[in-house]
Amino acid sequence: MHTLSDIIEKKLSFSEFYAKRRENLLTIVFLYDIITMNSNKNLIAEKNLGCNNMDVFSIFTLCGGLAFFLFGMNTLSSGLEKMAGGKLEALLKKATSNSFLGLLLGTAITVAIQSSSAVTVMLVGLVNSGLIDLSRTVTVIMGSNIGKTVMAWITSLSGIQSDNFFLRLCKPESFSPLLALIGIILIMMAKSDKKKSVGTILIGFSILMYGMMLMSDSMAPLAENDKFKQLLTMFSNPVLGVIVGAIFTAIIQSSAASVGILQAIAMSGNVTYGMAIPIIMGQNIGTCITAVLSCFGVNKDAKRVSVIHISFNLIGTVFYLTLYVIIDAVIGISFTNNAIDAFGIAIVHSIFNIATLLLLYPFKKQLEKLAYIVIKDNPDDQAAQEVYSFIDVRLLSTPSVAIRECNAKCKKMANLAKDTTINSMALVKAYDEKSAKKIVENEDLLDLYEDKLGTYLVQLSGKNISEPDNASVSRQLHTIGDFERIGDHAMNILEAAEEIHEKKLHFSEKARKELDVLFNALTEILNTTMDAYCENSVMKAKQVEPLEEVIDYIILEIKTRHIQRLKQGECSIELGFVLSDLLTDCERISDHCSNVAIAIIETSQLTYDAHEYLNVVKRAGNKEFEDEYESYKQKYSIET
Repeated sequence: MHTLSDIIEKKLSFSEFYAKRRENLLTIVFLYDIITMNSNKNLIAEKNLGCNNMDVFSIFTLCGGLAFFLFGMNTLSSGLEKMAGGKLEALLKKATSNSFLGLLLGTAITVAIQSSSAVTVMLVGLVNSGLIDLSRTVTVIMGSNIGKTVMAWITSLSGIQSDNFFLRLCKPESFSPLLALIGIILIMMAKSDKKKSVGTILIGFSILMYGMMLMSDSMAPLAENDKFKQLLTMFSNPVLGVIVGAIFTAIIQSSAASVGILQAIAMSGNVTYGMAIPIIMGQNIGTCITAVLSCFGVNKDAKRVSVIHISFNLIGTVFYLTLYVIIDAVIGISFTNNAIDAFGIAIVHSIFNIATLLLLYPFKKQLEKLAYIVIKDNPDDQAAQEVYSFIDVRLLSTPSVAIRECNAKCKKMANLAKDTTINSMALVKAYDEKSAKKIVENEDLLDLYEDKLGTYLVQLSGKNISEPDNASVSRQLHTIGDFERIGDHAMNILEAAEEIHEKKLHFSEKARKELDVLFNALTEILNTTMDAYCENSVMKAKQVEPLEEVIDYIILEIKTRHIQRLKQGECSIELGFVLSDLLTDCERISDHCSNVAIAIIETSQLTYDAHEYLNVVKRAGNKEFEDEYESYKQKYSIET
């Protein structure tokens, strides 16, 4: 081994030293060329002359390229999904209106987020949560298989070989460095969350294409490698090609990455159409592994989503592979031994998926029936499936969808708390056992809502989400505790109603009228608060605090009058205890309504400071607040 000191001590000529170290120098130049994204053909040719065998450095480069490709794909998908926000959920629900629309939207959503697996996982989560029906997912799955072919066309641009400036400009390695620069500038300097998401998308795409280039360059030494050519001949067996394509795609859980790697290998010029076609078919089966893994711990309908996904790809592969083998054996296919390039792989990938769609689209109902045959129902399972299901954890992979579903659950929780409280107040006047039982059930459900939503929202708060989504999570976290506490106070009112009913207690005429005024005011504050929450209306939320002040005034007035009646012997001490508890619960309910309203107002401004808000709104001279207060005070005046 000769070092630089050997040159000095032994006076070796530089040419001799270079000859001894030529291979290592070429490796260094090779790595430098990759890093700088240099596409000089002469240098690549020289590297190939010195590296006929794939050495450990080429393997390192291949692994690194795969890592960059997968990371870029994940970053790109995350950025696109974040930018799309809650529109994904809305689109998926619209997709359930008719089959053709479902097909189009399945394609569009997959193109938008560049992940058919993510779409399937979303469908599993939505079906498991009872948000959409199984029958309405079939065409969305079919459409997602078409949408996933777009990435193969984008990565095929890497195979463009031309000295023409405009054609070279179409090569991703030519323009992706510029996209990366624009992306990092947007991420570092843009104030808008949407622009930052655009920057993330550009960075993800650039990393993805860089990984593609690394993989294709690592394959370059294999162009003249005889052992590699012999290895590839094994894939001339169609069945083996399908198996390898399925297994490899299942391992990396990304058909886009699997197709990209096949395109990189094809750039060596050693892959034929006969080898590539079965592998591409197998890749479509392998991509189903994500849906399979997402089915653990879900209900039967959610599992059937995975069955439909697998059936669609498996039936298409079996049918067209059989047709391909028969035609090739009987009349022969002229191009099977021709070398395929990245562009050819994109064509085959698209043709196969479109052909599968055309084959099975008329049988979408049969695919659903097949899912029911594979995953059978029985009476016990049916009963279990009707049990209340909550938001599926699989939706955490698409935070914007999960946030919208949490918001939908929070709205249900808000209305449930309102209805439970209004019904409990009605029982004070006329007790009913059936209504009382329903209130107890609702309160248990509110406890479940708070527990599940609280855990889920904490998980979501740690995700990379947009500012509007972050404000939504913050509003939900601040309010679910108030909704649950309103339910607790409704239970207390129910207990007071039960005591009045069981002990046959009766309020005086004056006390009943006073309670009617209080209950009417409390009903209005509940309606205003919950409407403000469900509509995210700051204007309605601002109406809550003046009414809350009036309710406090009414309660104080009722307490004062009750003491006077006690002194005059018009009311019993026992009934006085019940009334005191009722008034306390009513006051607490209005306080929680105030908390909800403040959360709506403050989170709309991306802040949360309840004390500061109350100090400002109640400050002397706030005419808007004073006018609202006087209006409510007159509306809910207690007769003297």
